[in-house]
Amino acid sequence: MLTELVDLPGGSFRMGSTSFYPEEAPIHTVTVRAFAVERHPVTNAQFAEFVAATGYVTVAEQPIDPALYPGADPGALQPGAMVFRPTPGPVDLRDWRQWWHWAPGANWRHPYGPASDLAGKADHPVVHVAYPDAAAYARWAGRRLPTEAEWEFAARGGATTTYPWGDEEKPGGQLMANTWQGAFPYRNDGARGWVGTSPVGTFPPNGFGLLDMIGNVWEWTATEFSAHHRLNQPPKPCCAPPGPADPTISQTLKGGSHLCAPEYCHRYRPAARSPQSQDSATTHIGFRCVADR
Repeated sequence: MLTELVDLPGGSFRMGSTSFYPEEAPIHTVTVRAFAVERHPVTNAQFAEFVAATGYVTVAEQPIDPALYPGADPGALQPGAMVFRPTPGPVDLRDWRQWWHWAPGANWRHPYGPASDLAGKADHPVVHVAYPDAAAYARWAGRRLPTEAEWEFAARGGATTTYPWGDEEKPGGQLMANTWQGAFPYRNDGARGWVGTSPVGTFPPNGFGLLDMIGNVWEWTATEFSAHHRLNQPPKPCCAPPGPADPTISQTLKGGSHLCAPEYCHRYRPAARSPQSQDSATTHIGFRCVADR
């Protein structure tokens, strides 16, 4: 069953931020047309229905073309994905390779490697979906991936504050999204008891009634990433059918994830944005779809 769509009227809003990371600037006015957005990210159960109906094979499950990775050890080019593993203790946060590891056999069915499964996680966001995987699901569903502007408009929920719920990260001490709790990357105390992804809807909705726009999983958008918002260039067509994953092209991710911590990744805000190559499949990236109205 597809996720319920929430109709949004569209309108103008102030996109971006100058208070956190340079790629979020400049703040500028953007107008989006009316559209509808899925109330929550696509879940494991929903993605499984898509795969069962189509026989689709995700990027993480496909053989790797050595020509796309010149100089790589051929023995290492096995189907798999990037998996987060906590470090034993404090580390230099400038070196992400200490907690991200290539895991042969990791994919949406086995998020932490061949020995893991989705038991008890049917209603968690699907992960290990690369950009073409998300786009393929959207086409099957008769929907599409959102542009960055559409995504940010939806995530703000009509608010102009730092977070959709206000300017305080934890108003009254209340945790509002699934983000890292503890000391990154070695101690995660859990977000309302959840370490890793949480069931969609565990945390409060935003002003538009949308769930998990902030935290839980990063979400793919149809907008190619740039080092900052480009005001003098029209965006590329958002909905052209994608070809095979291109590791040289990065799409814009939005929303932050369960791995975001203020000392390392304070990107669990509507304005935050991050680049990710189209072929990337990780334990903290998912997606949701939109539809035209």
